[in-house]
Amino acid sequence: MRDMGEKRRHGGHHVIHGVGFGVGHAEHDEKHREPKKLDMSGMSMDTIPHLSIPLGNITTLDLSNNNLQSIPESIIARLLNVVALDVRSNQLKSLPNSIGCLSKLKVLNVSGNLIQELPATIEECRALEELNANFNQLAKLPDTLGFELHGLRRLSVNSNKIAYLPSSTSHMMALRSLDARLNCLRELPDGLENLGNLEALNVSQNFQYLRELPYGIGLLVSLRELDVSYNAIAALPDSMGCHTKLARFSAAGNPLVCPPMDIVEQGLDTMRAYLTARMNGAGKERKKKGWVPKLIKYSTFSAGMMTPGRATNKVHGNATEGLLMSDYRSLDGGAVASPGFLSMLSPRRLFSPRRNSPKHH
Repeated sequence: MRDMGEKRRHGGHHVIHGVGFGVGHAEHDEKHREPKKLDMSGMSMDTIPHLSIPLGNITTLDLSNNNLQSIPESIIARLLNVVALDVRSNQLKSLPNSIGCLSKLKVLNVSGNLIQELPATIEECRALEELNANFNQLAKLPDTLGFELHGLRRLSVNSNKIAYLPSSTSHMMALRSLDARLNCLRELPDGLENLGNLEALNVSQNFQYLRELPYGIGLLVSLRELDVSYNAIAALPDSMGCHTKLARFSAAGNPLVCPPMDIVEQGLDTMRAYLTARMNGAGKERKKKGWVPKLIKYSTFSAGMMTPGRATNKVHGNATEGLLMSDYRSLDGGAVASPGFLSMLSPRRLFSPRRNSPKHH
């Protein structure tokens, strides 16, 4: 039956082209209960016409490549069984708040519009697995997005105006792909290492805005693809030496100093070895210098041994004087301390009575 539209079988589902077809025949009632795809793409529509079909039966709705400036709240609210919604390449400036009613929605594509902000109600779409909001005018994402969309596997927000990803991003434990290139990112969120399933991360082409990467980026245990090209990054975190699964990496167009670009260009193995050596070296240096803060913590430095700079530290609730780290200087041009200075800190000297003490005269 045709009535301004066409039905056809496609992959076991009805694919319905057109917008107004009759539903009055009893022989079609059973078919109308089957999952359907309503395809209204590429029809040059400015508005969505009246639909005579029961929207509750629609599982896939394609409104892409039209001239829609808005979508009625009432239409979205009735798509109770929709799993995939495609409204890319329209003129939408916003999404209806009723999108939060789509509790079964798994795939949402809103790319290629004029959207400046996603509605907070999108967090109610807890079945969402893929969100594509590329090529819009987004300046930010909802702050608590990651707290609610635990099942999100793909997040694409490239070609927007985003300066910061929400800190809740680190709670998207199921995330496998994050594409945030061509934005204005100043930094990546803390806790990035929590994304244990992340396989692909693209933060390229944030140009002068993105100047450094967090240490946690090296702790993404599943990462296979990383693109940080065309930013203002001067140093890669030493932790990236731990990227054993990384197969594709690009840092072109950055003013890299550490590691030098010639090291990066020799391949992933060379870069990993360089960063691992730095990481191990830094660890040894921290261990080597670790005794100084311990002595300060336990008040080994008394007022009688103070260097000219003094600081007041609280140890177990008591105010005691201690050595300022800014006053500490190496005595032999590079080592932690000279042998003579170490002898001053020997247990015998530190804990024996002072010879010039009036108590022992």
